[in-house]
Amino acid sequence: MYGRSHRRSIAIWLLICCLFVFAIVVLGGVTRLTRSGLSMVEWQPISGIVPPLSESAWQREFEKYQRFPEYQQLNRGMSLSQFKSIYWIEFSHRILGRTIGLVFILPFLVFWFAGWIERPLVWRLIAAFCLGGLQGLLGWFMVKSGLVDQPHVSPYRLTAHLALAVFLYGYMFWVAISLLARPHAEFDAAYDGGPRFAVLIVGLIAALIVSGGFVAGTKAGFVFNTFPTMNDRWVPDGMFALQPLWRNFFENLATVQFTHRLFALVLALLIPAFWLSLIRKRISPAVRIGAHALLLMLAIQIFLGVTTLLNVVPVGFASAHQAGALLLLTLSLWVAHGLSTAGLEARRWWSAGRPILR
Repeated sequence: MYGRSHRRSIAIWLLICCLFVFAIVVLGGVTRLTRSGLSMVEWQPISGIVPPLSESAWQREFEKYQRFPEYQQLNRGMSLSQFKSIYWIEFSHRILGRTIGLVFILPFLVFWFAGWIERPLVWRLIAAFCLGGLQGLLGWFMVKSGLVDQPHVSPYRLTAHLALAVFLYGYMFWVAISLLARPHAEFDAAYDGGPRFAVLIVGLIAALIVSGGFVAGTKAGFVFNTFPTMNDRWVPDGMFALQPLWRNFFENLATVQFTHRLFALVLALLIPAFWLSLIRKRISPAVRIGAHALLLMLAIQIFLGVTTLLNVVPVGFASAHQAGALLLLTLSLWVAHGLSTAGLEARRWWSAGRPILR
């Protein structure tokens, strides 16, 4: 019997998993900003959970690091204590990834053997676990790109790693709020409008995050540190200097930053318009609160983005900016779910006591 309390328990567990994924995305940003990601030059899924426990072990790890381009080209002369500081950040990032796997799989097995998970939901949860495993492999694939000739990871692999983490986060969040949805039949009429606009907002925020991945991967945030113009020009020179043309959108620092700003500008215009379209409708209190929070988060995110840029990407503001992007996505998903057919059907299923997520 799949009771409401069972669904609520599963949803809370999924939201906890979302918090862990949120944390690892932010920590991943810190790892990148502090140039810590290439400090661990091996991938050992099992034995890698134990850090160096003696000075000789630390020295061996340091010697491994010294054989790779980051030390030889950027950090030559680094002391062992300096190496430890970046090693611990990357180590924490990898341990958190393994912890997420345990936080997911152990409760999943408990719920499954207890008979609390409906059959359609089982496959959705297995898909989430597989995505998490793929994320770990993609992370190492990203790191390997910085251990060959250049001490920088591929911006394509970095962005793919970020995008998959964000997709996994959004996927689990959507499933969780579907399980928690309650009936608000008196507001059903309002759901005839708005879902497409909501989906557009979600898609643009996702695109903004992906473009931010390329900003991070190419270090485009360290140039054109003026606002609203880019070094006194609205459209910077050399935006299409690379051949073939498509490379400019992923490798040209001017084009990458311009594209990120353009997505932000579009959202700065569309989210207030979306908010205005919603508050005039008879929507549920949850959706109304989500719409207000989305507008507020937009203002905060713009402030964080501009401050990060003008101050040439300090770690604190840059990390907060990355966290803000995830919060913006979260709120947009919350509102989109409330306005969508899926959200309405979840409410009806809850009322009728029928399975969710067919």
